[in-house]
Amino acid sequence: MSDCCAKQTPVGGALDMTPYIAAVRAHTATGSTPPRCFVLTFGCQQNVADSEKLAGMVEEMGYEITATAEEADLILVNTCAIREHAEQKALSVVGQYKHLKEKNPALIIGICGCMVAQEHRRTELKKSYPYVSFTLCTSVIYRLPQYLAEVIANGKRIMRGEEEHTVAEGAPIRRESTYRASVSIMYGCNNFCSYCIVPYVRGRERSREPAAVIAEVRDLVAKGYKDITLLGQNVNSYGRDRADGYAFPQLLADLDRIEGDYTLHFMTSHPKDATRELVDVMAASRHVAHSFHLPLQAGSDRILKLMNRHYDRAKYLDILDYMREKMPDIAVTSDIIVAFPSETEEEFDQTLQMLRRARFDMIYSFIYSPRKGTPAAEMEGQVPHDVAAARMTRLLALQNDIADAQNAKLVGKTVRVLSEGQSKNDAAVYTGRTDQNKIVFFAEPVPEGEWVMVKIERAAAFALYGTKNENKGD
Repeated sequence: MSDCCAKQTPVGGALDMTPYIAAVRAHTATGSTPPRCFVLTFGCQQNVADSEKLAGMVEEMGYEITATAEEADLILVNTCAIREHAEQKALSVVGQYKHLKEKNPALIIGICGCMVAQEHRRTELKKSYPYVSFTLCTSVIYRLPQYLAEVIANGKRIMRGEEEHTVAEGAPIRRESTYRASVSIMYGCNNFCSYCIVPYVRGRERSREPAAVIAEVRDLVAKGYKDITLLGQNVNSYGRDRADGYAFPQLLADLDRIEGDYTLHFMTSHPKDATRELVDVMAASRHVAHSFHLPLQAGSDRILKLMNRHYDRAKYLDILDYMREKMPDIAVTSDIIVAFPSETEEEFDQTLQMLRRARFDMIYSFIYSPRKGTPAAEMEGQVPHDVAAARMTRLLALQNDIADAQNAKLVGKTVRVLSEGQSKNDAAVYTGRTDQNKIVFFAEPVPEGEWVMVKIERAAAFALYGTKNENKGD
């Protein structure tokens, strides 16, 4: 369902797209029916949020959104570069569009997102995918109308690697949900973790103006959105580029003052920027979920230093313990990288020790994947795949036991759940998520986007099971 924000002229040094929007609209209005656009997204929640802006812009230019590439006159592929596999998957899909271009020579194909910020990928697309019309980097997605107008006007391909260290406000947004929304509060990353490509493809940190963020969240709450997630590559470093000292805890406190029935989440955080002030704001809030994604990555101080993470085990556990002291019901999730270059068996065991100590509710775990252009890719001691796979198996077995025990604590309790409607796998079952982002299954029909109280009767590592409880008590 579409929920486009009112259009504004972009600010922060960004170009006004109004003339290009008018040019494309003049083109799309020539046919008997509106042309169609298909948007395909790979990657993280930030990419999903970017795709909602891409869809909003093309709707403003006269396109209708379609669910299939075969029906499209314009295809936009929003790519991810976090791992090699993600890039190869995107390129494989783009390769399948060749036959669509042959059937419809007027088809326009644009490749957007993190992958095309890399020069070697743009070169590959230019040479091996001649049917691709343009590339569009993440920092200039607001320029989509300009790129599209130029392709339509002269038919020439645009393989640019443009980057702008600015914040363009006012792009229309086509939100896919009527009750759950993401709000980007900052862009880019300054951390340069040795394994990560993000700073190279999304640029340096740029924070949005507090007033713009607050206005967007207030508008969403007024429209009935109940689950709002604040996004940033390192969301809790928001404001570090501001001269007035206004930082993430202040923003969170100001957003919490907005009246309404909604929950605020945020991701992703960096442990080095997770402060006690932030925890105190969360604990005192009315709307901020007691949920925190705090990527650990590794349990060895030596490996953390090689990763350029700027914290050690002791600092990580200090802030984790403080969170649980202030919010005993908090759910903490994390990221773990297995088999980072030169990781020994003893150091991997230290990661397992940290899992036992931290008791994460869930982890996102990955076998280390070299990324071209990052320092870690050139490090000695790359761990053989069979060793890495064996370590991953052990990690997942331990975490499954921990997650099972964490969820078992909720059996017999009644929790508030935001319904997501019928389960995709079983129409007789409904599903939703708690404020702590735990998946809950229940049999009673509850329309998506409505709150329901569910008494938990059974728990597993990845989900909770219960029945609707009108009494709202344990």
